[in-house]
Amino acid sequence: MEQATLLRRGIDDLRLSDEEIRLLAQIASGVTADVAARKLELSARTLRRRLRTICDRLEVNTPIEAVVWAARRQLI
Repeated sequence: MEQATLLRRGIDDLRLSDEEIRLLAQIASGVTADVAARKLELSARTLRRRLRTICDRLEVNTPIEAVVWAARRQLI
């Protein structure tokens, strides 16, 4: 299934920015969204919105799935 997704969307669509990778790394560390937002100097609302954008782009349902996606690709 993942291979078909890559072919359909193209690999460039799946690239994450350094900021997005840092955001996922914060979530992976187990901190709350509020703590992660403070560490990244964002509002909690902005952090949650960016997480939703990342999840939508990666076609996953939850931030944890996005973290797993990034970890499997050794981004975090």
